[in-house]
Amino acid sequence: MKKRFFSWFAMLVLVLVAFPTLAQDDFTPDWSKGVVWYQIFPDRFHNVDKTNDPKVIDLRGAYPFNDSSAFQIHPWTSDWYKLQPYEVENKKDVYYNLQRRRYGGDLQGVIDKLDYLQSLGVNAIYMNPVFWAPSSHKYDALSYHHVDPTFGPDPEGDKKLIAKENPLDPKTWAWTSADKLALKLIEEVHKRKMYIIFDGVFNHIGLNSFAFQDVVKNQQASAYKDWFIVQSWRDEAKGTPFKYKGWFGVSTLPEFKEDSTGIVAGPKEYIFNASKRWMNPMDKGIAHGIDGWRLDVAYDVGHAFWKDWRKHVRSLNPNAYMTAELVFSIDETKPYLSGDEFDATMNYNFAFIVHDFMVQDKKATTVTQFDAKLKELREAFGPGVALNMQNLMDSHDATRLGSAVANPDGERFGNWGKYFNWSQKSNNKSYNARKPTQEQLKKQKLIAAFQLLYVGAPMIYYGDEAGMWGSNDPDCRKPMVWQNLKYESETHNPDQSKHDPDAVVFNQDLFNWYKKFISLRQKHKAIKLGSYTTLAVDDANQMYAFSRNLGKEEVFVILNRGAKPMTFTHALLKKNAYKDAFTNAQVKDVKVNGMDVVVLVKK
Repeated sequence: MKKRFFSWFAMLVLVLVAFPTLAQDDFTPDWSKGVVWYQIFPDRFHNVDKTNDPKVIDLRGAYPFNDSSAFQIHPWTSDWYKLQPYEVENKKDVYYNLQRRRYGGDLQGVIDKLDYLQSLGVNAIYMNPVFWAPSSHKYDALSYHHVDPTFGPDPEGDKKLIAKENPLDPKTWAWTSADKLALKLIEEVHKRKMYIIFDGVFNHIGLNSFAFQDVVKNQQASAYKDWFIVQSWRDEAKGTPFKYKGWFGVSTLPEFKEDSTGIVAGPKEYIFNASKRWMNPMDKGIAHGIDGWRLDVAYDVGHAFWKDWRKHVRSLNPNAYMTAELVFSIDETKPYLSGDEFDATMNYNFAFIVHDFMVQDKKATTVTQFDAKLKELREAFGPGVALNMQNLMDSHDATRLGSAVANPDGERFGNWGKYFNWSQKSNNKSYNARKPTQEQLKKQKLIAAFQLLYVGAPMIYYGDEAGMWGSNDPDCRKPMVWQNLKYESETHNPDQSKHDPDAVVFNQDLFNWYKKFISLRQKHKAIKLGSYTTLAVDDANQMYAFSRNLGKEEVFVILNRGAKPMTFTHALLKKNAYKDAFTNAQVKDVKVNGMDVVVLVKK
């Protein structure tokens, strides 16, 4: 803990040099400023323990509500759209079956790949939900105080322990083998001087959760009767059915009730107790707990709750990081980032701006527009928030970057609803879900370089660095591509017709590209924590230059979005001596190839 304190203190000093106003206004943690995030979808990351693989009974209550048809753990290396023999038996299409698939990823699998993440240069991990739930995505939790038994070594034993608890009494909550493995994951992450946050889904809980099932059974007599938005109680005499509000009308996700103070007392107390459990497990201290939270659909929970919850979380760990899922305009986002709720958001607005400039071709914004939009977003919430924003390009809810670059000039990413549907192969048969070409990968490389050189905390969605591709949900959730596994080529279309083979292999060149820029980011604190200055905007040639500065350190970046090589000149190049950031060669004349970037460091 002493080492961590001093590293935080040293980082704070550096940040205050770059942003003097932070001394008064900053409410964000220091450790999370400028870190490189990596998002993991547990079921699809790495399956090490085959003995804990989900059984068909574990799917009960999850869409498409079929726990009677043939089922098996899906072959990790199989062709994504190809129906396996067990799936053909139910005579349903691929999109039905994609929702039934489980690949068996588990927490031991994450632990075993921490060295891989460290070799990439990742500082922090965001885990998609790990709590017990029947779906593959786990946003339909049965509880918040237990990790899914199928992520641990003894699913059946864990379920027996859980059955003995009183969910309303935290003193009775057992530490299952899966829970303990989660604690080991946290420990192993911290050993590597990395950080980890969990996904909190506090707007709703699953249909088969302990609380809601008690309400279904006991109705008004349930101890949880005031937890949910019940529209009518079951009354056979009057012929009244049991009705309740589900999130966005989804019956499997009953929403918690709210009043003027936020989520009502019952579920609020439960959420607070569960939060404490993972932040200070077994009362051993915060060094043994998670380092913060990502909050699902934060916009669907009242501000009053978030204000109280932040106080609770910060009382447990003053350096805890809280980031919100928001897809809002700047003005709509400001109330969440005013110092009493969240430290950052999943920065979809960043992705929208970059997508408009770098993914689009004929529809691309100008360099001037790109720079202006970046400036507006960068300065909207204060420098502390800017350094903490999770600058993503894709996620479990969006088309993979590898497929986005293969589909230019469609819907704009910022038109969230339209883009979401347009980018789903299931809704848009003309969407290109094939492997990106080498030319298209140049775009991904340029985007990744900018993402890793820009202000904030870049977030990589698992597998982007390995060359994975896929249209929007569920195709963005394929099993991770690993170096040591041999995968079937993708040859099947969703309708089971075929196309030429797309080889599925770990893209070492792309991995090295990501690693190179992450390493540069870690080497130069000006990239991680420094100020940002636009140096050149050239709409005609699609050239853009900026610098990152911290103290005496200066990093000079020249980006060529155009297709042709360009020679770049600037007064600073004549005034100061610069060297290439990667080769250390002294630079006088700067030539930037098409769809490429040059990074210089002041000597």
